Amino acid sequence: MFEKVLIANRGEIALRVQRACREMGIKSVAVHSTADAEAMHVRLADESVCIGPPPARESYLNKAAIISAATITNADAIHPGYGFLSENAEFAEMVADHDITFIGPNPKHIRTMGDKVVAKKTAIEIGIPVVPGSDGAVPNEAAAVEIADSIGYPVLIKASAGGGGRGMKVAQNRDQVREAFQVATAEAKAAFGNGEVYMEKYLGKPRHIEIQVLGDKHGNVVHLGERDCSLQRKHQKIFEETPSPALNAGMRDEIGEVVTAAMRKLGYDNAGTVEFLYEDGKFYFIEMNTRLQVEHPVTEMITGIDLVREQIRVAAGLELGFSQKDITFEGCSMECRINAENPRTFAPSPGRITGYHAPGGRRVRVDSGLFAGFRIPPHYDSLIAKLIVQGSTREECVMRMRRALHEYVIDGIETTIPLHFAVLNEPDIINGNYDIRWLENFVAKLSQK
Repeated sequence: MFEKVLIANRGEIALRVQRACREMGIKSVAVHSTADAEAMHVRLADESVCIGPPPARESYLNKAAIISAATITNADAIHPGYGFLSENAEFAEMVADHDITFIGPNPKHIRTMGDKVVAKKTAIEIGIPVVPGSDGAVPNEAAAVEIADSIGYPVLIKASAGGGGRGMKVAQNRDQVREAFQVATAEAKAAFGNGEVYMEKYLGKPRHIEIQVLGDKHGNVVHLGERDCSLQRKHQKIFEETPSPALNAGMRDEIGEVVTAAMRKLGYDNAGTVEFLYEDGKFYFIEMNTRLQVEHPVTEMITGIDLVREQIRVAAGLELGFSQKDITFEGCSMECRINAENPRTFAPSPGRITGYHAPGGRRVRVDSGLFAGFRIPPHYDSLIAKLIVQGSTREECVMRMRRALHEYVIDGIETTIPLHFAVLNEPDIINGNYDIRWLENFVAKLSQK
């Protein structure tokens, strides 16, 4: 087992990994920018190293600085968390070249699943159902129109190297396809340095369902059920729950078996999440995240399995500590992502926390690095906390989440707590009747009031 792990991240996920390390008797090294010198993940680490100024490209995305920090502290492994360099195959290769273990899947799988065109082809090869669409990248406008005509309108044009909704356009007819192709390729080129796009059938009212998998280096792969991540704004998740109100046990077992069989065929090891759009009883692959997910706590709450601990064990060459038949699902769990944003306009709200009180009580978990006096820097993602609850039933889960939100005090800045309050009082959410466009429609109505 590792003696010392460097955590190449910040905020709540750095703390999350740090806690797992401490419980396993592993020392941790925190890296930080000058803006994060007083952050909780730095305070609680066994060692810390400043790796650069506030801009992420000069600190948390600085591969050489991170590897240098691991070298001078004699860390024998690096955990990338999520975001930043977590799905950067080049970084994973650099880590291995310096005789340091990367706590994540091998670079080949990161690279394969990081390119959406290659990922879709791979999904087809290993038996995962996909959305009807182009066979690879779309070369030009004429081809875009021809493909759209063949799969039927509306269609969705997406950046091959994209994410977060950039380089993504919907077209309802031939003229819109031509325009969308030009706009999407330009956006993709500007955002990702790669103007390649592909096309899919646009689904009307799908849900976003993802399957959590774990594999080891000995050929063992399991799934830990699904998460429903359909409540999104501009393709960014704000609320997740498990199990999905849209699935039953039979559907869960069926898609879980499909995904685990595919991951065995791929030879996948470590944690990963296979994401689908789900509509009318059918699953359509959209992408795979070769890393730990932001929303992993809801899976931990109902399975009792520490995903970060398993990531570390698998990276060290150990077998999974359980098989598929050992995994049970207890009740329901929900997560609200708390962002430092205006709850109506979503304008960022960095600043000093003047008062802080986290909710507690039975089956309530808060993953956050906040404390009174901490100044939230303006340089990074606005996610500042994750509030997770568990209940025996979905109704109990909703009531517990409302109670926990009521207790949560974050003074000095604006947060999205009021938005979560409003959402959890809506009949559609209470009844589990929502899709990936529900939240944006709800927010639009709020802005008109």
